[in-house]
Amino acid sequence: MSLANGWWYGLALDLLPKATFMIDQPRFELFAFWRTSATFRVRVALNLKGLTAHEHFVNVDAGEQRDPAFLKINPLGGVPALVLPGHPPLTQSIAIREYFEEIAPTPPLLPGDPLGRARVRSIAAMLATDTHPLVTPRVKRYLTGAGFDDAAWRAWQIHWFSTGLQAVELRLATEADTGAFCHGDAITLADICLVSITAMLKVFKITVAGIPVIDGIVSRCEREPAFAKADPFKQVGAPQT
Repeated sequence: MSLANGWWYGLALDLLPKATFMIDQPRFELFAFWRTSATFRVRVALNLKGLTAHEHFVNVDAGEQRDPAFLKINPLGGVPALVLPGHPPLTQSIAIREYFEEIAPTPPLLPGDPLGRARVRSIAAMLATDTHPLVTPRVKRYLTGAGFDDAAWRAWQIHWFSTGLQAVELRLATEADTGAFCHGDAITLADICLVSITAMLKVFKITVAGIPVIDGIVSRCEREPAFAKADPFKQVGAPQT
């Protein structure tokens, strides 16, 4: 459902703190857009953990994330945002996924040892905090205002997607802890972040060459139902093909 009618403002700030729910998990209200990498990460984590959320469509292309009322949910004007009964909204996909890990520890998305957890978080950060932020709509809006045309923006996307993924490829190809997935043979937060980036390559029809280890890991992830269900093109608001 779109934000256009503004009903969600009362939902998030008035109704939820008073609500009670007869279910094991809190009632999650997820403000999302069909194609964002960050929302993809949250959807996959929800699916892997067996959690559910009621999604509200925020039309990023129409600028709904900059609506003054939505800024009361996320002052940065970004999605996803997760609203829980009686609590301030949670923003930032990494923080939301770490929260899911705390409340639903099975299956674990972090290794059991400190170094392993640090490695997974490091790879995840290379993708979610070093690569993704450079290709977001607000960066495009700024660069377009500074004179970028469509060709310059596409060149920018290709450069930063390639830079990030090729750096991750080097680590995955040379570090002994890489297995069927980014860390060993179980899916972790790093794999979620990795596929969140390659999913955007498909959306924008961009190819990054020379990343065979990544290609293999992504192929294995995409065969998992939790990833397939989160496919951007299967979400509300996605273009009909």
